[in-house]
Amino acid sequence: MQSIDEVLGELPMPPYVTAEDVTFAVKAVAVHAAEQWPDGLRCRNDRAPHPCRLHRWGRRVLDQRGLTNGQIQALIAEQDASQR
Repeated sequence: MQSIDEVLGELPMPPYVTAEDVTFAVKAVAVHAAEQWPDGLRCRNDRAPHPCRLHRWGRRVLDQRGLTNGQIQALIAEQDASQR
């Protein structure tokens, strides 16, 4: 049986990465974070093997925007703090 990632393929990138795209990408990376399972890392949101489609899309958008890992982690922390 094929995985959902193989069937659906990658999410398309926006033609131009806007500030709104960055907001969505940070949310995708935060919500679709890795979680340890007995069979390995899985997405904590949809239980797909990590990194799932939305996590990969978010990272590609943030990479295209030129953000470093440290900047991405800071944005995720900022988002988490604003939701409390």
